[in-house]
Formats: sequence, C-alpha cells, structure tokens
Amino acid sequence: MISHLEVIDWGPSDYEDAFLRQKARVEARRSGHCGDALIFTEHAPVYTMGLRKGAAQHLLWTADECAEQGIALIQSNRGGDITYHGPGQLVGYPILSLEHKKDLHAYLRDLEEVIIRTLARYGLPSARREGKTGIWIDQQRKICALGVAVRSWVTYHGFALNVSPQMQHFAGIVPCGITDGEVTSLQRELGYEVEMAEVKARLAVEFNTVFVNTT
Repeated sequence: MISHLEVIDWGPSDYEDAFLRQKARVEARRSGHCGDALIFTEHAPVYTMGLRKGAAQHLLWTADECAEQGIALIQSNRGGDITYHGPGQLVGYPILSLEHKKDLHAYLRDLEEVIIRTLARYGLPSARREGKTGIWIDQQRKICALGVAVRSWVTYHGFALNVSPQMQHFAGIVPCGITDGEVTSLQRELGYEVEMAEVKARLAVEFNTVFVNTT
C-alpha cells in the first residue's frame, strides 16, 4: 500500500523536458531513492500522439498550421490516441510503485475515481464512458484524458484535466479519436474561471483519499 505521497508542482513545462524528468523520477523510484509522487504541471502547447494504431491520422492541421498556432508535435510512448496539452490544462503525473498491487487496470480505475471525486466537489456529475478512456460529462463531453505507462511496475504519464485551456486548439485534432462527442472544460461547464491552485489542492486531497493507505 502507498503510505506517503509527495506532491510536486513543476509549474509550466515543456513536454519533452517533462518527459525526461519523469523518466529520471521513475528510475529513482525503481531504485528506492525516492518515494511515490504526484507531479503537477502545465505544458506549453503541444499535440502528443499515443501508441494507439491510427493516432497520427487524427491530426487535422498541417505541420505549418500547427506552427502558426505555436503548437508542437510530439510522438509519445503513453497509451491512447492523439491529445492536446497547453496552458490552462492541469496535467498530473503520478509516479507510483505498484509492486504491492500489480494490476494496471485497477490503477486506471482508481485514477479515474480521483478525477470523478474532484469534479463532484464542483457539482459536476462526471463518469466513465463504456468503451472510451477518460472522464466525461453527460457521456458526451470529455473533460479529462488519461494515458498511462508503467516500467518495472512504476507508473508514469497520467491525466490531463481541462480547467481553462484554449479550447480552439482542440480543433486541430480529433481529440483522443472522439467522433461521437466533444471536449469540454471546468470553466465551460461551470460558467466561471476556477483557480488552478484550488484544483491542484482538491486533486491532491482526493488522490490521497483513493490511493494512500487504501490500496
């Protein structure tokens, strides 16, 4: 079981730099040089393509159009399809040892539960959607994307919760391969801006509730 969780805030970061920092933390966790952690960050605008077959086909804008919008293109080793990261979107990277419970499916369900509990605090009845990844509002509007990886039963990558990102940037892709729904955000659903620090604090509380001393 997880007995202690370190919450780390990287602030704004470049996706590739953050990936290298993640890998370093994973190696440190594997070797026992650090404990479990939940890392928060907001990336510079980037489209990342996961390992799902056909993910690259869901990029709608050309490379030149992406460059005009200041959006980088990156191939990622996480699971899932293509997605967008940018300012106003809270990315969480849990780097945890699952040696105590080697069940990646259960880990994903727990991670989803953290998001569901967090959104409930804002009065939003979110839920999983059968056959789809992430967390949805009314089964039609995706508010949080998930894509994880594991090495020697240490997790990395994680979730991306739309707090108040530039929603027009999602127009350059078929987000996560969604063809029968749309993307939304906390700000869009609530009708007002939510402080990022407040969301981080709530996520940390719910993460501790779900993961620490309970698994």
